Amino acid sequence: MKLDKKIFWDVDYDNLDWEKYAHWVIVRVFERGDVDDIRQVRRHYGDDEVKTALLNAKHIRYNRLHLAAAVIDEPINIIF
Repeated sequence: MKLDKKIFWDVDYDNLDWEKYAHWVIVRVFERGDVDDIRQVRRHYGDDEVKTALLNAKHIRYNRLHLAAAVIDEPINIIF
C-alpha cells in the first residue's frame, strides 16, 4: 500500500507497522488523505475493518466526519 507520506508527517513512514496500527492508519487517512488514499485503505483493510476503526475512533476531524459516515453508510457519533 502506497499512501501519501504527508499524511504520516509525524512518524517514520518507512518503518510503520501497517497491521499493528491499522485503526490509527485508517483514521489518519480519513482525516488527512484524499479520495485515492481512502480507496487504497479500503482495498487494503476491507470495509469491515474500516467501519470498525471509524466507529471506535476517539477523534475524527469535524470536516471529515460526514465523509467517513458516508463511506461506511452509518452515522458516526463523536463528542466534541
